[in-house]
Amino acid sequence: MPLLLTAVLLGIVEGLTEFLPVSSTGHLVLATKFFGYDEKQWEVFNIVIQLPAIMAVVVLYWRTFWAVIEGALKREPAAIGFIRNVAVAFLPSAVLGVLLKKKIDAALENPVGVAWALVIGGVAILVIEWLAKPGKYQGVGEVSWTKSFGIGLMQCLAMFPGVSRSGATIMGGLSMGINRRTAAEFSFFLAIPTMLGATAKQVWDNRHELASGASPVGLPEIAVGSLVSFVVALVVIKGFVAYISRHGFAPFAVYRIIAGLAALYALSHMA
Repeated sequence: MPLLLTAVLLGIVEGLTEFLPVSSTGHLVLATKFFGYDEKQWEVFNIVIQLPAIMAVVVLYWRTFWAVIEGALKREPAAIGFIRNVAVAFLPSAVLGVLLKKKIDAALENPVGVAWALVIGGVAILVIEWLAKPGKYQGVGEVSWTKSFGIGLMQCLAMFPGVSRSGATIMGGLSMGINRRTAAEFSFFLAIPTMLGATAKQVWDNRHELASGASPVGLPEIAVGSLVSFVVALVVIKGFVAYISRHGFAPFAVYRIIAGLAALYALSHMA
């Protein structure tokens, strides 16, 4: 399969799955494996194309961000709370991401582990959906800093591919009594500094390889995959928020379990 076509397909996978609690990284690892490519060669690509998908949040929620900027200048409590909460939630993954980078990179090369994480995560979502008693809708700035820090700790679980960053943060929010819409929006906003940091680190660590064109997966593939993931994510975000506000997360949990078991079956026959 031509590299650019693969980049388009992986961009679609990323845009579809980044904001759903099904693990975009896990899907990219498995998709790369099933396409028959070396996961290591596509590692930088799979990380970098997540950032344009995250930027779709900035486009769709630009009024929210503008209101936060204006409110912060006026020292409004809700705006200050928004900035504080996102910063507090980002801190755990920023620290652990640096400390555990080698182990994270190793996990990216383990599709069987990804498949198991999909299954286990699906079961966890079903349990949390059943037990959690979320409260009324409140803005991200109204969430307490302690709950924000708890959401940040939950995000750290997603450093293992297949867990799902959005799934971990949203389920963490639900388990602390935050309602579905608030938990989902918190996850979206927290993704921006998280993926900015992850992408910047990956690009810097692989700057010489990218500049020299030593890898078969280079800047053209990254550019195409990034554009596709951004466009697809624009379509997915609003539909996802509307859906989970009414129906919850159980269908995504069932999908995770089925996809994970199917991947385990397929991988066992590829060995």
